[in-house]
Amino acid sequence: MENSKTKSEAAILVLVVFVLGVLLGGLGSHLWGERVWGHQPPGGPPAHQIVSDLTHELQLTPDQQKQLSAIVDDTKAQIRAAYTPADAQREQLRQQGRARIRAILTSDQLPKFEAFMQRIDEQRKKEGDPLPH
Repeated sequence: MENSKTKSEAAILVLVVFVLGVLLGGLGSHLWGERVWGHQPPGGPPAHQIVSDLTHELQLTPDQQKQLSAIVDDTKAQIRAAYTPADAQREQLRQQGRARIRAILTSDQLPKFEAFMQRIDEQRKKEGDPLPH
């Protein structure tokens, strides 16, 4: 009887350790994913965050902070301008792909497809267009 009770307790202990391992592994993976592949705002960190981080790291003077802020703002504007033609081309390709999909759908499927694409577009606007759709 004692041997059976010990085996049951051992089995329960192994099960508890396994469940805790799965839970902690999942939590760790989630936290690591957020840290490494986290949701950074489109266009990288905001300019004020870059200035703040570099001010702290490099002990920048107020004059240097002002100059750095202007440099970061200018650089971000130039990067946005460089992406504008690519954004237009990506949108054109997206619409062409959607037109090709519409061509293979039945009249019953089209409204569902349009509703689906509307949800995707709303999500993309909300998230800042992280990936092409």
